[in-house]
Amino acid sequence: MEVDIPDDALRALCEQQRLAVKALGAPCARLRSRLSDLSAALHVRELVVGRPHPLTGNRLGQFAVSLHGGIRLVFEPNHDPVPRRADGSINWALVARIRIIYIGDYHD
Repeated sequence: MEVDIPDDALRALCEQQRLAVKALGAPCARLRSRLSDLSAALHVRELVVGRPHPLTGNRLGQFAVSLHGGIRLVFEPNHDPVPRRADGSINWALVARIRIIYIGDYHD
């Protein structure tokens, strides 16, 4: 997939291991692994590690993969228009471009 990280702080977190460990703790060193998984997949539905799942509620339209504990990497489709099913929901099997929008524990 194509992975876009438009936020400079998030991009630094993804690119600098020392910064990721400082911000997220040592167990979140798997951030790089999840980023590799995202880049290697052809579309979102190919993701198998990190308990990939679409989000609901105020995060409807977003998707998450687990890093450690409650810490998640959250992204949304980076398509215009977003691929949709007949019922209006996002067709994640057709989402091949994503935008990372959050890394952290959104349960707080």
